[in-house]
Amino acid sequence: MACDGEVKIDARVIELEEKFSFQEDTLQQLNDVVAKQGLQIMELAVQLKNCKEQLEGLRERDGSIEGGTVDERPPHY
Repeated sequence: MACDGEVKIDARVIELEEKFSFQEDTLQQLNDVVAKQGLQIMELAVQLKNCKEQLEGLRERDGSIEGGTVDERPPHY
């Protein structure tokens, strides 16, 4: 026959195991999200680099230098 103290300890151990299992699952979900966001950041960095290169190419093709014609006032001012 189990005494009252043993029943309380068993219940507490079960409660802790349930909490641990929940926390383990939550941690895995968070890890998955962080990994996915890391990949998205890398993809966005590549896209940003490509956009910068395209913009620089357009500036060179138009004969404008960085900050040159981009900052000029339009003719209607």
